[in-house]
Amino acid sequence: MMHPGDPVGWPGIMVMAIGFFVFMAALFAARRRGEKKPEGPGGRQVRSSWVGIAVQGFGIGLVAFGPQNVTLYPASPVALAEAAIVAGLMIATIGLFFAASRTMGKNWSLVARTRSDHRLVTGGPFAYVRHPIYVALFLFMVAIAVAFGHTGRLLVGVPVYALGTWLRIRHEERLLRDMFGAAYDAYAARVKRFVPGIF
Repeated sequence: MMHPGDPVGWPGIMVMAIGFFVFMAALFAARRRGEKKPEGPGGRQVRSSWVGIAVQGFGIGLVAFGPQNVTLYPASPVALAEAAIVAGLMIATIGLFFAASRTMGKNWSLVARTRSDHRLVTGGPFAYVRHPIYVALFLFMVAIAVAFGHTGRLLVGVPVYALGTWLRIRHEERLLRDMFGAAYDAYAARVKRFVPGIF
């Protein structure tokens, strides 16, 4: 039988549920912005990035699904601390995703692509990291782990998520380098992928 994980309380689970619905609303809004204009001549889409999306999703699923040990008294300091941590992680997740997708505007897409009118986005969160949306999804996964008491599963979920992310950025960076050449190389040399100034 699968171990239920760390003790958790209802406050953290409820905060996670609210954060999830707000995140889904932000995702839906980003998708609508990205669909305003179809790809024109010169646009490219890499459908193989669906593999990376599936692997990322599997990594998050490894952390999310399974029994929960909901035994903490809701008003206990530990339960309230867990809820505060989950709230902080979800605020960071939603804020980073919203800022990044809004900065990208119509360039945002679930699947890696470029458009005939594509521009190299280097403002907003992209001035600090090249892949802020994947950072946001990582924070989302950590929030799930804390809310559901599945922190031990991060030992498996994080490497799987990292593999999926690598598959996606490999395609995305190739597309951007092909389209923008030296401009993208200069941007990549200046801005790290995930952690400002470090990694």
